[in-house]
Order: sequence, then C-alpha cells, then structure tokens
Amino acid sequence: IADRQEGIGVCGWVLVSLSFLLVLITFPISIWACIKVVREYEHAVVFRLGRILSKKAKGPGMILVLPCMDTFIKVDLRMVTCKIPPQEILTRDAVTAQVDGVVRYRIHSAVSAVANVTDVHSATLLLAQTTLRNVLGTQSLTQLLAGREEIAHSIQATLGSATEQWGVKVARVEIRDIRIPVAMQRAMAAEAEAAAETRAKVVAAEGEMNASKALQQASMVLAESPAGLQLRYLQTLTTVAAQNNSTTVFPLPINMFGGLRHKSTGG
Repeated sequence: IADRQEGIGVCGWVLVSLSFLLVLITFPISIWACIKVVREYEHAVVFRLGRILSKKAKGPGMILVLPCMDTFIKVDLRMVTCKIPPQEILTRDAVTAQVDGVVRYRIHSAVSAVANVTDVHSATLLLAQTTLRNVLGTQSLTQLLAGREEIAHSIQATLGSATEQWGVKVARVEIRDIRIPVAMQRAMAAEAEAAAETRAKVVAAEGEMNASKALQQASMVLAESPAGLQLRYLQTLTTVAAQNNSTTVFPLPINMFGGLRHKSTGG
C-alpha cells in the first residue's frame, strides 16, 4: 500500500459526522453495534470509507467501529502448517521424481496480508509449490537424496524473500518424501550391492595379505628356535585332541624331518 497519508475528503467527513451523530442519538443501543472483540491471536484491519484506518491493524482486545462507515477484516496471526502436494520434477541428471514437503509460516503484518494480496494463504502455497520445483530442478538425484536440509534452507530463503511483501514470515520448509521410479530403485539397489561386494572382496584380500605377512614373520622366529617349533607342534596336538572328533594324530619328532631332508639332499 502507498505510504502517503490522504484524507477522506469533505464528503467523507460529513458522512463520518452523521455516523457519530447517529451513534449519539441511539446511545446506548448503538454501542453494541460499535464494539467488536478481537482475539489475542488476531488483528483487525479496519476500513473507513474504503481506506485503511491509521494504516495499521487494531487489536487484540476491544475495538470501536462506526456503523455504516467502517468495515473490518480479522487476520489470524498464528503459525500455519500446510502440506505441499507431490510435485513431479526432473532433476539435473534427467531423473523423474515426485517430491512433497511441508511449509510453516505466519503473518506478521496484517495490513500487508490484506492490502497486498487477494488470498495470502493460497498465494503462499502456490508460490511454495513453484519454488520447490524450481530449486529441485537444479539439483541432481544424489544431491537431492543426500542434501535435504541444505535444499530446504534454500527453498525457505527464496520463498521468504518473495512473501515478505505480503507480510508473511516463512519459519521452516521441510522435504517430506522423495519417490523415484521402481526401475531406478532397482538399479540403485544393484549398484549398492555391487559396491558392497567390491568392498568385501577388498577387505578379504587385505586380510589375506596381513595374514601372509604374519605367517612369514612367525616362520622367521620359529626358524631361529628349534625348541619353539617343537612347543608349537605340541600345542597344536593339544588343540586337536581337545575337540570331539574322530581324527587320529601320530606325533613324529621334528628331527626326523630334518634327517629326511639331509638324505634327500645327499642323494
């Protein structure tokens, strides 16, 4: 609305004076038509002969209006939560998805909400749908799935700057659900399974390599101590004998293998 202060004119003042006179003549019966109650969470925008009275809202509490001269509109200032219907979007990497969300806002200027837009709630919801499609259209599917919080803040900032002139303060925007085609879900599941299998094979190969290095170091230690090799052999026999199995173990002296090795070398 314009900031300039314009009067209601001579005819307007005449009509207002007649209205005051009518109220005085019919007092106290007319007082019941002049008193209006505005709730704690509401503000009233009063129009006198089509102009907003004092360029500001009235209330909460009791307000006075002139019969036949004043009309008023109550504006609810409580937080409003509305659901953004599912929007079909095309991401930057050409993937079709359906995304819905929730937007929370409240009216902080009743005069702007009444004078600058026809239906502030419908306009805010439609603008939220358009902003959701525009912002998500610039993101890839991976960014959409992994960066919901950042995208929601971006939508909130864009939506808040557009609704500021309507007297609306956007408190929060949340992305609720992202639906992608079934074929894409299967492809993503297969990709994740293949990646997990690859990681498992890499971990198993690293384990085999570490085990081989440990066995190499153990063999070097046992080669320096023949008695240690004998003790390890006896410990292995104890482990096998403790199990309930039908395995028969014939212990042979370690020196015998050494004699056989020398004979084979001499032959």
